[in-house]
Amino acid sequence: MSQSSDPEPAFDLPEHSEGIRVDRELLNATKPYREESAARSWWYVGSTFALMIASLTIAGVVSWWPLRTVFSVLGGLLMVRCFITFHDYLHGAILKGSRLAHWLFITYGALALTPTRSWLASHNYHHGHVGQISEASVGAFPLITTRMWRASTPWQRFAYRAQRHPLVVLLSYPIVFGLNITLIPLLRAPRKHLDSLVALISHFGLIAVLRFLGGFSLVFFVILLPMTIASAMGCYLFFAQHSFRRMQIASPEAWTFYRAALESSSYMKVNPVLQWFTGNIGYHHIHHLNSRIPFYRLPEVMAAIPELQAPLTTSLAPRDISDCFRYALWDEEKQRMVTYREAGQGA
Repeated sequence: MSQSSDPEPAFDLPEHSEGIRVDRELLNATKPYREESAARSWWYVGSTFALMIASLTIAGVVSWWPLRTVFSVLGGLLMVRCFITFHDYLHGAILKGSRLAHWLFITYGALALTPTRSWLASHNYHHGHVGQISEASVGAFPLITTRMWRASTPWQRFAYRAQRHPLVVLLSYPIVFGLNITLIPLLRAPRKHLDSLVALISHFGLIAVLRFLGGFSLVFFVILLPMTIASAMGCYLFFAQHSFRRMQIASPEAWTFYRAALESSSYMKVNPVLQWFTGNIGYHHIHHLNSRIPFYRLPEVMAAIPELQAPLTTSLAPRDISDCFRYALWDEEKQRMVTYREAGQGA
């Protein structure tokens, strides 16, 4: 398995000074924080996976359904944190070169319907094209302008709205992970995506074994419920951090890697408990500026670098969640995100 190369921008832009670091100068300021502590990384990875396995085991063996539900939900939340460690490993931010980590995350990716080849291809594309207008959904949800929306056919509008619908996020376990990340790449290029076949066999093989051992209830509390929670939560975090009301989209001529990181990626405000379960992924503007920074050092970076302390924000407040889905089009004239209704009124 090859990890993400995540190349830094190959271009140098003029650096504006007067005490404020921008562009490559700001990127360089984050580089010291790429250094990881292997012991610290293993502690976070090992403890998270141990807690997840323990929670799902309890959810599988206890008989009282309220307690099973509690531990199943807890297992789902811990899956989110496990995924962040998997995500960081593939970025080369933690445990790079470790054979043990390699097999741990290969196994996790297979069981969690996240084969590494298709995930890396789509996610690396996302990092290289974040903040760009695109009708395609390669590595991200599509985002088009109001002008493109008005020129779209009814079917194109339906397809666009469907891809950005809350139900896609809620059902991301079968739709995003089962179909988009695993099955479709396998069908398109079987030889290239044999790890997708392994993932399908592993995931559904585990379901079959649990069904045989304990019936549907065992499958539900150990696999279906926690996977649904983890997939929906992870998918929404990804969606909201690149599709929020206050985000900015640069024109193709003005787009830069640096600008996209700071203006088209959000800082998600969450409480300390959710910050722990989500592995600091809310510091998304910093992650996009330098994806080699270990997840546990992201708060340290924000605290140390003033230029990163006034990001565009979103949150898990109901109003912000609603806005992330409602504000779905970029208006080039107004230079802001707008709703479908606003786009129609401007026609």
